[in-house]
Amino acid sequence: MGRVVLITGVSRYLGARVAEAMQTEPGVDRVVGVDPVAPRHPLGQTDYIQADLHDGGIGRAVLESGADTVLHLGLTPSARHAGSRAAAAHSNVLGTMQLLDACQRSESLRRLVVRSSAAVYGQSDQDPLLCTEDRAERALPRSVYANSAAEVEKHTRGLARRRPDVATAVLRFANFIGPSVDTPLTRYFGLRLVPTVRGYDPLMQFIHEDDGIEAVRRMALSDGEGVFNVAGSGSLPLSLCLRRVGRRRFAVPEPGLRMLGGLARRSELDYSPEQLRVLCYDRVLDFSKLERALGWSPAYTSQEAFESYASERGRPARRRGAGTAGPRAHSTRPALPA
Repeated sequence: MGRVVLITGVSRYLGARVAEAMQTEPGVDRVVGVDPVAPRHPLGQTDYIQADLHDGGIGRAVLESGADTVLHLGLTPSARHAGSRAAAAHSNVLGTMQLLDACQRSESLRRLVVRSSAAVYGQSDQDPLLCTEDRAERALPRSVYANSAAEVEKHTRGLARRRPDVATAVLRFANFIGPSVDTPLTRYFGLRLVPTVRGYDPLMQFIHEDDGIEAVRRMALSDGEGVFNVAGSGSLPLSLCLRRVGRRRFAVPEPGLRMLGGLARRSELDYSPEQLRVLCYDRVLDFSKLERALGWSPAYTSQEAFESYASERGRPARRRGAGTAGPRAHSTRPALPA
């Protein structure tokens, strides 16, 4: 009998695309998609199970499916469908705890891959520019989303200690971007007038949507264990990103970031003052550990990934002074939450 792969978060872009990719993998007999929200994207031959976080449905799905591989991709930075950032964080952590409890009891489980975020690194002007996987152990200021990602990682480490027979990997993603994804950051770039923090022009790093799917697929089929950064090479300043999409910006003093809370609520931006504060500091990931583990590198640089988003959904840039590389082939799917 072939592998049974269970994927959480299939109502969003990453989970749906990974489910599609795993269906065509030789040796995979069945793909099971689990989410409390109905999928917004076709899942092909994936068996969808609607599981509520509060009734044990996720745990039952893990145990009853007989999954030997679990891909936990349900972590979401967005409060749009959860009611508030606090509710989204609670959902992230509670869902993970229920899932991991079932993973601990599963006799068939052999592989676990968990989505996390580079947001766990927090922000500090005292740290080196390049983030390696061991930096997150320090106590740094973090957003609500980053704290929930850190909690997800903590519970995952606990399972790895209790079940050393399960090969466990955590993927810390840079900002997802591309023509088909919808995140708080892409909605931020879509504002007519974009708030920035006065005196700062941070370096931005991205992972193209296609490379993100490929990283999960490859990690699911490998035996790599531990924490891995996932990002496109290079970076580009926020000011260049905004020029490329033709957006005007207005600079706000760092102490005045709270005033932007009302703006975020009225615009459904879901990009809070605490998230804007992250834009005070550079954060660039070293992903050499991922390259060594998978023998693979993302196809898109950060600049090319942003260009694929800008050329599809931003205002076309003038040739003179654009300073960006042309996009590679990309998807034309409608934008979905990542």
